Amino acid sequence: MQKTFDLKLKRIHEDASFRDFILADAKDGDMGFGVAAPGQSPGTPSSEGRFRSLHEYRQSMRDIVKQGLVDIMLMSVSTSEQLTIHERVFEASGVTPAIRANDTTDIWLGLSGTYTEQPSLPFRTTTIDHAQCGQWSCTSETRTQGANLGLYSITFNHDAELDRQALEAYRAFRIEAESKNFQHFLEVFAPNAPQRPIEDTARFVNDCIARSLAGVPSASRPQFLKMPYFGPQAMEQLVHYDPSLVVGILGGSSGTTHDAFRMLWEAKKYGARAALFGRKINHSEHQLTFVKLLRGIADDELEPAEAVRIYHDELSQLKIAPHRSLDDDLVLTQL
Repeated sequence: MQKTFDLKLKRIHEDASFRDFILADAKDGDMGFGVAAPGQSPGTPSSEGRFRSLHEYRQSMRDIVKQGLVDIMLMSVSTSEQLTIHERVFEASGVTPAIRANDTTDIWLGLSGTYTEQPSLPFRTTTIDHAQCGQWSCTSETRTQGANLGLYSITFNHDAELDRQALEAYRAFRIEAESKNFQHFLEVFAPNAPQRPIEDTARFVNDCIARSLAGVPSASRPQFLKMPYFGPQAMEQLVHYDPSLVVGILGGSSGTTHDAFRMLWEAKKYGARAALFGRKINHSEHQLTFVKLLRGIADDELEPAEAVRIYHDELSQLKIAPHRSLDDDLVLTQL
């Protein structure tokens, strides 16, 4: 089946005036958050620390893929093996399966650890072959069974030695990916533990992206970018610098419903062409409704505040108690 991601990416590259927007559900949280990745178990106080199971987490992925409104479902390789290779969930779907291809130390977010306070170090649990066929070495027949798109993340911390290590690891990944016809998109985080002062974080990240990709030929370039949304000026600066870059934003922490809807709407207004939301979707009261409204905003059919009101109306019809009152959910806390 034709994948909507491929179709939209092609149209965006052919004509920058196209308003196509790529929407991804980032459900690779088990690579970083541990047992909390599936999200709070419904109906239990947060103080109890009771979370959904991995089985429930994967069921929400099946449901969202079946809904067909996202373009990409991002998963860990273990989940992709189950859904993509064993269950063939994506075979008759327009949704593209993708995997987290590396797990740098700054995404190790388990409750008992303090890794995020330490400068990011490159690391890869999985391999490209494991993503493509579920085994350490694929044959030409098995290489197409699994996912063929992966997220590679990198974090620069304004330290020449650490950043050089990160770039060398990314170069090795790109060479392997190119040799195995594996596509990737690049996530660039804000510095998690900068070793020297950074006057302008947004400009620092933009400069790192531009410098990192300047030496990369088209055969090895990422399909698109995933990065924090630093606001209109930083987004316009990067899009203007290289219009061939398809820039996408990451969602970050949950925030209010208006935070999520407004971030997508505003980022698109200033040049973004993709959004990859994880916690914002996963922590919502009803994920299918939340995704439906994100899609409406991404397709220029809804305004953010209007979508919040519709969301609360639909929660009421579903007899689902909202996390916040409508007035509180209309507050912007992250922009």
